[in-house]
Amino acid sequence: MYAPPMEQLDPNTLPPLENMLCFSVYASSLAFNNLYRGLLTGYGLTYPQFIVLLVLTQKDGQKVSELGETLFLESNTLTPLLKRLEAAGFVTRKRDERDERVVRIHLTETGRALTKTIACVPPEVLEASSLTMAEAQALKARLNALAHSLRAYTIPKAA
Repeated sequence: MYAPPMEQLDPNTLPPLENMLCFSVYASSLAFNNLYRGLLTGYGLTYPQFIVLLVLTQKDGQKVSELGETLFLESNTLTPLLKRLEAAGFVTRKRDERDERVVRIHLTETGRALTKTIACVPPEVLEASSLTMAEAQALKARLNALAHSLRAYTIPKAA
């Protein structure tokens, strides 16, 4: 069921759970997590590790801070994740030659080979979604717009 129009929301009454957009997004997120867990376990990867590898295939040698911004991950989450990927032999962490405070992440040959192997995962996810490519792209655009709006929203101060 879809959320009711904003003008029908009563600020003094909580709507039924099934009418809450946030719950639909939450339930979809859980379903995605379960699907990816099943698809990635055989490769020894978690979803956050998968998306790090995906981003590095598009731009290798990124700063840790760039990865964090792209993936919306804080340093305290990203650093242990990168250490595990390094221990598995998929990435290396190297200090920048011009600024030693900066750490850059590079795919290893093993990591590059793995990214070719796991390229089958996104098509499997699309198939599991029962969406066409056009439907998936339209939904992705709407969700990106939603995320942008939510991040930009200023929470009113409590009285």
